[in-house]
Amino acid sequence: MLKTHASRQTWLFVVMALLLLGAGLGLRDPWPSDEPRFALVAKQMVDSGYWLFPHRGTELYSDKPPMLMWWQATLYGVIGHWRVAFLLPSLLAALGTLWCVVDLGRRLWTRQVGLYAGWALLFALQFTFQAKKAQIDPLLVLFITLANYGLLRHLLLGPAWRWWWLGWFFAGIGVITKGVGMLALLMIVPAAIASALHWPRVSLHARDGRFWLAPLAFLLAVSFWLAPMLLAGLGTGSDEYRAYISDILFRQTARRYTHSWDHHQPWWYFFGVMPSMWIPAFLALPWAIPAWRRRLRRRDPRYLLPLAWCLLLVLFFSIPDGKRDVYILPALPMFCLALAPLLPGLMKRRDVQGLLWGFTAVLAAALTLVGALALLGDPHFEVNLTRGRGLPPGATDALAWAILAMGLWGGLGLMLAGRCRSHLALVSTLTAAWVLYGLVGYPLLNDSSSARGLMRDVGARLAPDAELGLVAWKEQNLLMADRPAATFGFENRWHEQLQAAVRWQRLDPGRRWLLVNDDAMQGCIDRSRAEMAGISNRRRWWLVPAAVVKGTCSPTVAELEREYLLQGPPDED
Repeated sequence: MLKTHASRQTWLFVVMALLLLGAGLGLRDPWPSDEPRFALVAKQMVDSGYWLFPHRGTELYSDKPPMLMWWQATLYGVIGHWRVAFLLPSLLAALGTLWCVVDLGRRLWTRQVGLYAGWALLFALQFTFQAKKAQIDPLLVLFITLANYGLLRHLLLGPAWRWWWLGWFFAGIGVITKGVGMLALLMIVPAAIASALHWPRVSLHARDGRFWLAPLAFLLAVSFWLAPMLLAGLGTGSDEYRAYISDILFRQTARRYTHSWDHHQPWWYFFGVMPSMWIPAFLALPWAIPAWRRRLRRRDPRYLLPLAWCLLLVLFFSIPDGKRDVYILPALPMFCLALAPLLPGLMKRRDVQGLLWGFTAVLAAALTLVGALALLGDPHFEVNLTRGRGLPPGATDALAWAILAMGLWGGLGLMLAGRCRSHLALVSTLTAAWVLYGLVGYPLLNDSSSARGLMRDVGARLAPDAELGLVAWKEQNLLMADRPAATFGFENRWHEQLQAAVRWQRLDPGRRWLLVNDDAMQGCIDRSRAEMAGISNRRRWWLVPAAVVKGTCSPTVAELEREYLLQGPPDED
């Protein structure tokens, strides 16, 4: 009977994870800012058959290693559908991360603790939000968590040499995913200190020769990408490929850390991120801190290792000026793991239930208010929003009804659950919000957010044999184009792109059109004769035939100053 009940709890968690994370899969295209870039690179890999060096248009793309793009391209080869393939790596990575946390909780404590760890992570705002996006971070979290899993299996439940080596191996895979996978190895620091202080149940087993084989597993993982990339890149003798190697190995890693050129934030930035992005699990912190202190006084390494590792990770990313909220996402699984043993007792406390009831009530009330105001408020607001975002007619009403439904569902959940089971009302409300967002929000927002609507309209206006050139383009424009489109550099200044595009257009003026970002339009283009193509991602786009372009489009001083203000300086490093 107990086994059947435990099995049902496990299956309930699996079904809820698939529902929450998978809702909306296949219902949208890539959305900015990063998703179209990675999907475009993956699509170009499939189209060209050249996977080692990623390209964005005609230029090498050196901002990130190609791990996510490889996953997307590979899954497209299996599924044959880009709308599913581009999001599937994040879904699989999130499910894998949940498995690691649940299984670690089960092995270190009990099956119930493992499930509590999984529930806490599944509903943590930052985890769910990132798991439903096609970015590199969910994959990075998976590989760092797998590395933590392997290290903890050895350090706390070992010796387990296979897991020790796999921990180092997945740390290496994390390095070729986003450069910081080696941070998983910081887990060894608190383990070494605890072992030196003779804490029970923790040991590095360093006297065994197999201990020192682990760095080889790390190097093996890194070499899967690094070795062929270096051999091929240096073998070409091309300055372009040498610049790619230098940028991805040095500028995008060590130099970005020591001399951050974007996302500048104060040192305490992450202490504001965690209370807002790690909820609802973070709400338990006032009760968790004293409980953790008592367990650490009893020298329990099951709490020391994950908590100390979380602190080290946050400290590491707090040092540089450049910070983004997603940087500390890899710490969230270990935070939930250390919190999980406390949750069964905390859920029985009246003050904890009161806090969860209040949080759910505020969330439900806010959703209800926003939905009602959107339906009953000033109609000019709806018109301006529709025009400004390029939304289809009726989209704002449909979104408002969906938001209102989320809020009303939350209120109903509170009434049915009562104050003693308010955690169930919170779970129900968050589930409704994420599911409706995927099933309703994705289709309604997709055309304007992904540039699908804009590029579909552009394709319908052009003759089947017409050619299209893109100026001041975004990745989604090239990705969504219904025909091969000419590009004139992505990193180039806008006036340089426009000049090159005009030269290209005049080679066949009857068939070639330009799609120009409104910000890059210059006086050489007669706006009264150009065609407004539409609005996408809050940008206005123009279709420009050759007949409305005068001269070579040499920019004036005023136009260069305007371009500088809109595009930024030529080199922001």
